Amino acid sequence: MDAALKRRLEARFGEGLQGPVRQRHDETEIRIAPAQVPDVLRTLHDEADFHFQLLADLAGVDTGTAMQVVYHLWSTTSSDWLRVIADGLPREDPRVPSITFLWRGAEWMEREAYDMFGIIFEGNRDLRRIYMPPDYTSFPLRKDFYLPDDAARSPGGGVRHMEQPEAPLAPGKTLVRRTRA
Repeated sequence: MDAALKRRLEARFGEGLQGPVRQRHDETEIRIAPAQVPDVLRTLHDEADFHFQLLADLAGVDTGTAMQVVYHLWSTTSSDWLRVIADGLPREDPRVPSITFLWRGAEWMEREAYDMFGIIFEGNRDLRRIYMPPDYTSFPLRKDFYLPDDAARSPGGGVRHMEQPEAPLAPGKTLVRRTRA
């Protein structure tokens, strides 16, 4: 754990954080409000004390009650990875500012989070489906997404037809396939 990074984050962002700076092994984590994303990430990217030049990943999260956007950053100034969580996006209309002005590669990551979770990244110039068809109306990684045959919606529904186990062969029996030559 990089205790110096924790002190720098607390000194720079202080009361603006939504909770304490958390550290575990080689990871440091901060939580911020969605509206703070551009300012906090610009500071982490540009200021020499932080200099987080690499956006390794951006992911959407559905907690069941709210949505989150998680950014994983790396810097030469710290031995820790930094996880920044934009917390508290409403599930009905999840919106967060785009960070493509800092990391151009974020465009594809934001498109993926939009496609799978429905999170709108305001300012992304090409926010469209990346995996699902353009006319698809659902978001497959949300907790309220169900497949048409999903038995989990009804507790007594039993095993889905796709997941029915095969009966084992009787002891000593083998399956022989005959093919024509």
